[in-house]
Amino acid sequence: MKSRRITQDKAVCFINYILLTLLLSVVLYPIVYIISCSFSSGNALMSGKVKLFPVGFTLDSYETVFKYNSIWTGFKNSLTYTVCGAFISIVLTLFAAYPLSRSDFRGRKIFTGIFLFTMMFSGGLIPTFMLVKNLKMINTMWAVILPGAVSAYNVIVARTFFDQTIPKELLEASQMDGCSDFKFFSMIVVPLSKPIIAVLSLWVTVSIWNSYFNPMIYINSTDKYPLQLVLRKIILMSQVDLSSANVDPAMVAKNQYLSEMLKYGTIIISSMPLMIAYPFVQKYFVKGVMIGSVKG
Repeated sequence: MKSRRITQDKAVCFINYILLTLLLSVVLYPIVYIISCSFSSGNALMSGKVKLFPVGFTLDSYETVFKYNSIWTGFKNSLTYTVCGAFISIVLTLFAAYPLSRSDFRGRKIFTGIFLFTMMFSGGLIPTFMLVKNLKMINTMWAVILPGAVSAYNVIVARTFFDQTIPKELLEASQMDGCSDFKFFSMIVVPLSKPIIAVLSLWVTVSIWNSYFNPMIYINSTDKYPLQLVLRKIILMSQVDLSSANVDPAMVAKNQYLSEMLKYGTIIISSMPLMIAYPFVQKYFVKGVMIGSVKG
């Protein structure tokens, strides 16, 4: 009976390895494909010769992207928006979540219900735009950062983390020593909350870094464009109006090749900062998600 159970366990383990290998291939192939395309020639891309490895290895796509001075301005703007936005969002989220986790906080169910209500209903695009305009935040970094600074989902996840992780006995002991609520939060709760802070930071950072719709609506000056809008502008500039009768066919072909190469080069460039930062927070990511996953 015991040997039969061991055989069944081995079979299940073998099947799991096969399924995980297939899943890894499905996830990994698009990444490898995009990287290979970014190093391939335009002719190879247009003819569909790239399958897994680069064809006609070249750095023309990256050279073309980085020759624009605006790409560095976009990097600086995106970095500013992301760092400031993530800091403000994490601070506000923690300040909102911690009181909701305290059983002695009066009206916490009402406030929790209000947060949950905003997850299902919102004012919409036009009222939000009017609010941002009336607050005179148009064409400023605050129009990108403040409207989405607090996510109700993040607040609920952080509240659950505090409720399940911070022992009530720790609060009682600190109160007996004369510790104030703010001091307990800043000196004890925050240092113990590194996993959830890392997770929330990653979520907010990815959201702000990849955001292009809000900047496209609220930002008018090109010198304030984030990286995503700068890359979008580069892609649009590389396109040629094929309906024009005076367009040189050789120029059209060259522009099509360049446009195809830029698509993949810009994807790698815009994704690289997050790919570099992820390994540093990955060790906290799994723990933070598992502890804060129950939102009840």
